[in-house]
Amino acid sequence: MKSFSIIGCGAVGKTVGRLFYEAGILEPRDILTRSLPSAKDAAAFIGAGRATASWQELREADLYLVAASDDAIATCAKSLAESGAVQPGAVVCHLSGALSSAVLEPVARLGAAVASVHPVKSFAHPNLCVMDFAGTWCGIEGDPAAVDFLSGAFRAIGGELFTLDPRFKTIYHAGSVLVCNYLTALIEAGAKAYQKGGVPREQAFQVMEPLVRATVENVFRTGTVQALTGPIARGDAAVVSAQLEALEAWDGEMARLYRDLAVVALDLSRRRGQASDSGLEALARLLDKEQE
Repeated sequence: MKSFSIIGCGAVGKTVGRLFYEAGILEPRDILTRSLPSAKDAAAFIGAGRATASWQELREADLYLVAASDDAIATCAKSLAESGAVQPGAVVCHLSGALSSAVLEPVARLGAAVASVHPVKSFAHPNLCVMDFAGTWCGIEGDPAAVDFLSGAFRAIGGELFTLDPRFKTIYHAGSVLVCNYLTALIEAGAKAYQKGGVPREQAFQVMEPLVRATVENVFRTGTVQALTGPIARGDAAVVSAQLEALEAWDGEMARLYRDLAVVALDLSRRRGQASDSGLEALARLLDKEQE
């Protein structure tokens, strides 16, 4: 059985490591983190593997998973190359959504096949993630040999693979941030607006929940164009103008957020075809004026 070691074993590394081990497809070798206690904790969660905090103790493995934070990956790649553990033909992979496999160039120079795999999932609780990882989409790019090896490994634990363009991986990852992290921020902004309108915070979330759930369901059932509703979908510039004016008087940052999203919604409205030409023109003039 081929072996794997993990470097920087946080929530994602713990989840993937345990899944590989439990599936019986790869044998855990070393778990390297900044401190020995955290490495031992990770090894205990995975169920196997030797905990270490020393690069000099790292042993040869078929696969090295660099599961460190984005700002540490380049340093980890350099240290891994200097450790002497990586042999030609080994696979080295990081799990960042924001960086391409090019950041692993120090080990590629040694003859390793490099790649990146980004599981598109929130990894807040590893115990839960292990149970519901199956069906998770994973973006992959890198050297053909590494992509082939990793595709098989991730499919074996239930991953669904799709190919990324490494030249624009940062933009791809920004898309994930927009629909995940910033969706949370957008709901928070909506809650504040409800509260300003006199709705208690707890009740605001009760009111918003069916609206948000129905909207998301419509987006994935019919697409963003057909799912768009509201004043911009209707071409109602008067309502949008009144809301912008009220938001500006209350909170300038909230008004800017509303306006920026309105520009995206206007493009969808044009494609939807429900609003009149005059309504769309009025909205365009309004938003152009607000951006001046």
